This record gives sequence, C-alpha cells and structure tokens, in this order.
Amino acid sequence: MPTTSTQSPFAIRTKETLGTLAAAGQMKILQTLDSPMDATVTMIDEDGSRHERICMCSNNYLGLANHPDVVEAGIEALRTYGAGTASVRFICGTFAPHHILEKTIAEYMGTEASYTFVSCWNATEALFPTCCEAGDIIISDELNHACIIDSMRLTPVIKKGVKKGIYKHSDMDSVKEVLEKAKNNPEVTGQIWLITDGIFSMEGDIANLPELRKLCDEYNALLVVDDSHAHGVLGTTGRGTHEHYNMCPGAPGFDASLGTIDIFTGTLGKGLGGGAGGFIAASQQLIDLIIQRGRPTLFSNALPVTVAASANTAIRTLINEPQRVQKLKDITKYCREQIKNETDFDVLESPTAICPIIVGPTERAIAMSKQLLEHNIFVIGFGFPVVPEGEARLRIQMSAAHTKEHVSQLVEALKKL
Repeated sequence: MPTTSTQSPFAIRTKETLGTLAAAGQMKILQTLDSPMDATVTMIDEDGSRHERICMCSNNYLGLANHPDVVEAGIEALRTYGAGTASVRFICGTFAPHHILEKTIAEYMGTEASYTFVSCWNATEALFPTCCEAGDIIISDELNHACIIDSMRLTPVIKKGVKKGIYKHSDMDSVKEVLEKAKNNPEVTGQIWLITDGIFSMEGDIANLPELRKLCDEYNALLVVDDSHAHGVLGTTGRGTHEHYNMCPGAPGFDASLGTIDIFTGTLGKGLGGGAGGFIAASQQLIDLIIQRGRPTLFSNALPVTVAASANTAIRTLINEPQRVQKLKDITKYCREQIKNETDFDVLESPTAICPIIVGPTERAIAMSKQLLEHNIFVIGFGFPVVPEGEARLRIQMSAAHTKEHVSQLVEALKKL
C-alpha cells in the first residue's frame, strides 16, 4: 500500500521543522497589502482588520513604485502590447519596449549594452553558468546575496571544472590572498571572476570598488558587481556604487584613472520603479553570448512588456530628477540621527538607505516587528537564516517618499518598545 502524504518522510520532517519554528516564535508571517506601495500602505491583518501604516521595509527607495508616470507607462503598454509576451526572447518574445529599456539601462549604468530578465536572481543565475568554462574560478565575498551563492553552486554542475573561492567580508588582504591562491593553482587555467554586492543589504555597508578594481587588474580578473540595492541610492545621480566612487562613465565626476566595472547584475524591482525584473549590463560581446547561450533566457518567458515600459519610465524619471536621490539621502540621515538621539537603540552607520538595528535573537526581532505594527509602523524583523544566529535585526529602509513626520512616528514607536 502506498505511503499516505501525512506519513511520508517529507511530511513528517516538515511538520517537525514548522513546529520548531512556531515554538521558538520564529515563524514568518506574510503581511498583506491592499494599496499601492508608497510611504504609507493599507494592510489587512490576519483577523481581517484594515490599518493604514507607515511602510519602512520596502525597497521603494525613490518613491517611484506609485509614480503616476510610471503607472501610466505600464497601463499604456498593457493596452498596446497585451498582458504577456507568451514566448521566450529568441522565439517571439522580444518586443520594442525591451530594446528601449535595455538601451536606457546601458546608458544609466555606463556600459555598452544590457539585457533584461524576469528577476535579478534569473540574471545572476544566467551569468556564470553561461560565461564560465572549465579552468575558471569564481571568487565571492562571504556576505554576498543568496542569488550569487546559488549561481556559484550551480555553475560547476553545468560547467564541470569551474572552481570557487571565498574571501572575508570586504577584507582586501583576504581578497589578495584568495587571488594569489587562484593564480598559483594549476587547476585554474582560465578566467578569474570576482563578484561582490555593491551594497550589502543586511548591513548597509558598501564594497570597496576602487581597491577591488586594483586587485582585479593585478590578477587579470573580471570584476562583477550586483548593485541591486544601490540603484537610485548611491552617487550624485543615483547610478549606483560605481558612481559613488566616481567609476561610472558618463556620470558627473567620472575619474577614468580609477577604472570601471566589467559586469553588473541589477534589479528593476527596487529603486527603479519596484515592478519586477533584472538585468545584466556589460560589454556587447558578453550580452551577445548571454542571448545565445543563457538558459534562463532561452527557456523562460521574457520580462512582461508592461514592466519593461514602467521600468524605462522610472529610470528616465530618475535621470531627469536627480534631486530625488538627494531627498532620499537627507531623510535617511535625519532618520539615523533621530534614532540615535531620541531612543535607546543604535543604528548601523551607512551611506545607504538601509538602517539596521541589531537586536540579537531571531524571536526578539520578530516580536518587535509585531509590536511596531500595533503602533502602525511596518518594519520586518530579519533573523536566521537570512542573517547569522544572534545577529537578528530590524531593517529600516528609507524612501524619498518619507517625511520627517513619518520618522517622528517611527521614533515614538521605538521608544514604546
């Protein structure tokens, strides 16, 4: 007789796992919104009640997710092109707005070309399995995003003989040590790839791109940056971590002597409109290879045209209104100062819009998040496995749409915890 679903090994171990999480107060709750993403949102609680709350946990850094021009661009694209692409890019899934958006992304990032995907996760998982070959090595910061980790795990499965290396977080001595080992490893006969987040989303710190560039040049390595949390946040015009360091061609203050970044992965789902989608921005040659061989684009539908149109309008809005970036920086600085000066909590320093408050145990972060909801503040508590055990935190994320009044309400709620 076949095993019933409730008696299967999977069902038994899953029940145990979920029971352990519930007993420890670590179960994640899917909070439901019933309004556009903005500085304030309407939430539906588990009991069905509705509440207006200040949202301080979204990636809507520039407040563009509900911008009328961004919304209208998506609506117009829906009328013009329909609801779906109904195909992968190389068959019949490439529409005119894809080309427009990809040209805009390349201009924005300062690269020769770009190519879009349904998510940055997709883009990252396309990059290494497509571009690496036996004898290559991928070297990663130990705190890089999960999509980078998974892409590195996947690559040797698809391309046998690709090696991996890890360096200590933002430690240039460790980077040099790992690069030196790769150089002297007889099994590393091909390309060295070094990848880092631009902004590390849990800490809010940024990668030292000028020093990484120097080391990559010394060891003939290609430098890859996932700049998802830096779009619209860093640099005078919000182009990202490379603009922050004056390494972005075409941006104010560009210093060619510092070098440039070889390859970017990025997202359209955060500061750049918040819809969805990701991209690779790099040389035309690399993009051509991705188009020909990248499995996530050969076997998965194209980015919806509505999203492509909205994202293009969001980037154009940012290019035309760089003052949004300064507004974000000003309100974030104000928020940090108010938390430090008016509460018993400490917030990690950062030039980014991410303001983490470390609270320790995972269950404490989750409990505090629930308490903040009672004061109409929406902030999520992050714990293991997203961050290491004992380093759980409330991750406050600021938006150019936030006001000083929103910050005051946050501070008053923190005082009451």
